[in-house]
Amino acid sequence: MKTSLGAHTFALPTPVWVVGSYGENGEPNIMAAAWGGICCSSPPSLGVSLQKSRASYGNILRTKSFTISIPSQKHVVETDYVGIVSGKDNDKFSVTGLTPVRSEVVNAPYVEEFPLILECRLTHLFEIGVHTQFIGEIVDVKADEDVLGENGLPILAKVNSFTYSTTERAYYGSGEYLGQSHSVGLKLK
Repeated sequence: MKTSLGAHTFALPTPVWVVGSYGENGEPNIMAAAWGGICCSSPPSLGVSLQKSRASYGNILRTKSFTISIPSQKHVVETDYVGIVSGKDNDKFSVTGLTPVRSEVVNAPYVEEFPLILECRLTHLFEIGVHTQFIGEIVDVKADEDVLGENGLPILAKVNSFTYSTTERAYYGSGEYLGQSHSVGLKLK
């Protein structure tokens, strides 16, 4: 039997992304976000939801671009920190020791030390409630060579990302390999 828990954000897990943007004076800023996901395959697009009070909110509206840097597990401390403090009052790159890199394709920085980067051009935004969802067309993906598989594409185990559990306010490492999608289910055909 299932127990009703009411209306909550318990879609488990959620991604841990670091959103990059430039401030009013061109200063690089990053923030951790968990409300995000791929929302379209053609054009390749993602959505990330931010509150209006965040520095990144105004930055993205002004520049019409942002990046998503996907951290590996070895950077959980730095990632958590950039989600705790405000970019309005803190230079998150200086405190964490992370390196901002200016994107060559959008007007936003990304994190050099993180293995997977999605560079996005803002295409839509939707006021939902306390969050606004920013839809970005992915105009380029950058990956460290050591996270690529034989096919030249990123491998989850090599990226070594982590997820967020909304119910526990906790991070979890990427899970074990369970099987190939669109294949393991064929046993039931």
